[in-house]
Amino acid sequence: MSNPIEMKELNIPEDLPLLPVRDVVVYPYMILPLFVGRDKSIAAVDAALAHDRMIFLATQKDVAKEEPDTEDIYTVGTVAMIMRMLKLSDGRVKVLVQGMAKARLTSFVSEEPYLSVRLERLEEPRVDEMSLETEALMRMVRDQLSQLLQLGKSFPPEVSVVLENIEDPGSLADLIASNVGLKVVQAQELLEVVDPLERLRKVKDVLAKDLEVATVQNRIQSQAKEEMGKTQREYYLREQLRAIQAELGEADARAEDVAELRQKLEEAGLPDEAKAEAEKQLRRLETMHPEAAEYSMLRTYMDWLVELPWSHSSRDKLDLKKARKVLDEDHFNLEKVKERILEFLAVRKLKKDMKGPVLCFVGPPGVGKTSLGKSIARALGRQFVRISLGGVRDEAEVRGHRRTYVGALPGRVIQSMKQAGTSNPVFMLDELDKIGADFRGDPSAALLELLDPEQNHAFSDHYINLPFDLSKVLFIATANVMDPIPSALKDRLEVIRLVGYTTEEKQAIASRYLIPRQQQENGLKAKDIRFSDKATLKLITEYTLEAGLRNLEREIGSVCRKVARRFAEGRKQPVLVAENTVAGFLGPPRYLPEEELRESEIGVATGLAWTEVGGEILYVEVSTMKGKGDLTLTGHLGEVMKESAQAALSYARAHAVELGIDENFLEGTSVHVHVPAGAIPKDGPSAGVTMATALISALSGRRVNKDVAMTGEITLRGKVLPIGGLKEKVLAAVRANITTIIIPSRNTKDLEDIPPHLRKKVRFVAASTMDQVLEAALEAKE
Repeated sequence: MSNPIEMKELNIPEDLPLLPVRDVVVYPYMILPLFVGRDKSIAAVDAALAHDRMIFLATQKDVAKEEPDTEDIYTVGTVAMIMRMLKLSDGRVKVLVQGMAKARLTSFVSEEPYLSVRLERLEEPRVDEMSLETEALMRMVRDQLSQLLQLGKSFPPEVSVVLENIEDPGSLADLIASNVGLKVVQAQELLEVVDPLERLRKVKDVLAKDLEVATVQNRIQSQAKEEMGKTQREYYLREQLRAIQAELGEADARAEDVAELRQKLEEAGLPDEAKAEAEKQLRRLETMHPEAAEYSMLRTYMDWLVELPWSHSSRDKLDLKKARKVLDEDHFNLEKVKERILEFLAVRKLKKDMKGPVLCFVGPPGVGKTSLGKSIARALGRQFVRISLGGVRDEAEVRGHRRTYVGALPGRVIQSMKQAGTSNPVFMLDELDKIGADFRGDPSAALLELLDPEQNHAFSDHYINLPFDLSKVLFIATANVMDPIPSALKDRLEVIRLVGYTTEEKQAIASRYLIPRQQQENGLKAKDIRFSDKATLKLITEYTLEAGLRNLEREIGSVCRKVARRFAEGRKQPVLVAENTVAGFLGPPRYLPEEELRESEIGVATGLAWTEVGGEILYVEVSTMKGKGDLTLTGHLGEVMKESAQAALSYARAHAVELGIDENFLEGTSVHVHVPAGAIPKDGPSAGVTMATALISALSGRRVNKDVAMTGEITLRGKVLPIGGLKEKVLAAVRANITTIIIPSRNTKDLEDIPPHLRKKVRFVAASTMDQVLEAALEAKE
């Protein structure tokens, strides 16, 4: 060790052994015991005891590090005097040290056999005169500490006595900082502040924060104590009340509740697993106080368990003739659906334990998907329940919330089963294609278990948390389109498509169902109003343009309301709604028949399109003009239709000579293709032949027959490719009084789905090449 140097008041050697300490920062004048266990640390203690008993105490930064490096130790620490040393039986050493003065580590002299460091003493500025600010600061710190002690802060009593007699601000700050339980980082920051007044100010800030926390903590404890006292008092009073009621012979409400639940449990017919869980929860409820927070939650859960139809089911009406009669009474046509229900009944008659099918009705709005579900329930003699899935984004809507949540309830499936009251209702899942998904989960994934006949015998709801048998349920889903439904869910569905109605079918439905229903809803008797067949036909063709029946029923209802008003005003004679009086009720026609709109024209072809609401007719207009040979496409066309237009132009250029068109027609000529109405987006793969026909008509000067509509896609070689949705397109053509429809040859197999009376109205031309399309669509050149 180097020779000692002269320092003020205390001679501190320039080099001292280093003892790294953990979880504590040692201040000057602080006396504390330390347990030393590391070999280097014990060697440092031995070295200090062998010389002048002085050792440098510095805190290590990482408490978990067993062998700290030179960078792991704070540079500012305290030179301490070892007052006592005791060797323990486990090899450790216990030393009692007293801090003497602050010092800064300037360099490491050696690292073996112990850490030896070179120091620089940190001299604090003297506070010779006690200014008003200093005195006020010291008094404020003492007051803060006194308030902390009153709020329950623990502080050594001997230190409190010393505090009253300290006149030095630096010593006051150090003494408080070493006894208020600061974190190591905070304590080290204070140790490194040399200026005593600045250090005292930081101590004041620390005490202010501790005082604020202690005040809030004390207030919380007071509130909790007060609430606890109130709860105990209420419990004592209730127990007295129970004793009084028992003396008076009055029944215990809790015992009545439990007895009622136990009786319902016996009658509910729960499966073994569910019954065991219910009895377990009932025993819990029996030992719980009615005012306990969990009592009402558990009581609600038990109510759900005993009220669900675990084993209660309705008997199916297995008379196929009566079932057919009910279906025919409620719905016109729809033969495929009726056949499927009768097949289900036939199998059910032969096999009592069959699983319920999962049907999916797909079709445009207003064709009777939802009402068909009600009719099926009536035909089977079952209860009918319906949930709408449109806009549902939370999986908990289907599966329910777990009981740990406040206000938790079962999902809509279990709620509907309770509403049905039987285990085998007809269960309709409406608007399946409009289900959503977000951060709360994917409801369609929860439906996978629900709609799988192999899994739904043990459907799990988060709230009930017990397997519930849904295998007897007849599920019916409805959708307008299949595209948005996930493929895994589609795989579980038996899809039955419902297309729009023909004019004849709408007339029959209006006379059988819509008119009588609107008469009843508007307070009219059958004799008060009568619709002629021509009036009904006019309503269908000139006031509605739809695949379904909603607007038709709306218009019939509008006529019935006007007639009801006449009777309310005193009319006595019945009203006949004839063809020439419809406009008086509803105003001028809203839709004109297509033949009144146009004649056969050059460059205008009629196409057929499929939409979510059924089939539509689509006009394609082509004009040629002087220009630079460019192709302009308008009408809000999608990418597929734009590519169809390009393909049609390429075909026309490649076959110009055969088509009677000038080979150089694009030189100095621009072509404009437009599809009205321009504000409606349009896309799809079935407009190719229509665009090619309109384009070739415009270039060759031949008119397109106004009574011909077409559908199909073309290739550059002129082949006509098959399309989908033929039935919907045929219905649209019939509504528009089209007499000839050109279809791809490979779609002739789909004509079996077209009702015979429709096939009689329309002539179908099967085309496999563009030449056959043009031959049927274009008129001879004048």
